[in-house]
Order: sequence, then structure tokens, then C-alpha cells
Amino acid sequence: MKSTLNQLVATPIGAFLILLIAASLEVFGDACFQSGLYRSSGSTRALWFCAGIAILAGYGLFVNLPQWDFGKLLGVYVALFFLVAQIVAKLRFGQSPTAPILVGGTLIVSGGLVITFWKG
Repeated sequence: MKSTLNQLVATPIGAFLILLIAASLEVFGDACFQSGLYRSSGSTRALWFCAGIAILAGYGLFVNLPQWDFGKLLGVYVALFFLVAQIVAKLRFGQSPTAPILVGGTLIVSGGLVITFWKG
């Protein structure tokens, strides 16, 4: 699996896909904790926490297994994390982004593009 991930992150599209999967895992892991803390009780709460732990552990392994310059790709990652978080917030928790979130998110995505594509 490690060599496959290394081959994927060697291409721009592969790196983008790996970062998208990593951002999704992190957001879904966080969403599990949110569900456990505020939307459940008893054994269901424990199941949400266990799911969150497993998903976040998978995220940590998945994002660190390939040999890449993660700091260099951080701009894309932060932008993807923001976008995936907004999708999950809407679909899972029924939370629509407010004007400040949309404006701030535009800045986040713009910053990610600057970090990613500014050569110099």
C-alpha cells in the first residue's frame, strides 16, 4: 500500500485525490465526535466515539504513509478540508454556511491556491 500511495502522490492528480481522501477522513472523524458529544447518549455515544477514533487513526496513517512534502501541499489540504467540512455540515448536521463562512471560505480557498500555485 505504501508504494502505491507513493506512486499516487508523485502525480498532481494523485496527490489531489490522496489529500481529498485525507480531508474527508479527518472531517468524518470529527463529525463522529460531534455526533457522540451532542446528538447521542449511552452506548450510541460510545459507538460514535469509537468510530471517530478509528477514522482519525486511519486519517493519520493515510496522510503520513506516503513520502511527500506535506507542508508544500498544505494549501490544497486546508482548502479541501474547508470544502469537505461545509458539505458534511450541511448534509449531516443541516448547517448552512453563513455569509461570514462563505467570505472566510473564499479567502481560505484563495490562500490555498496561492500556496499551491505561486512559484517563487
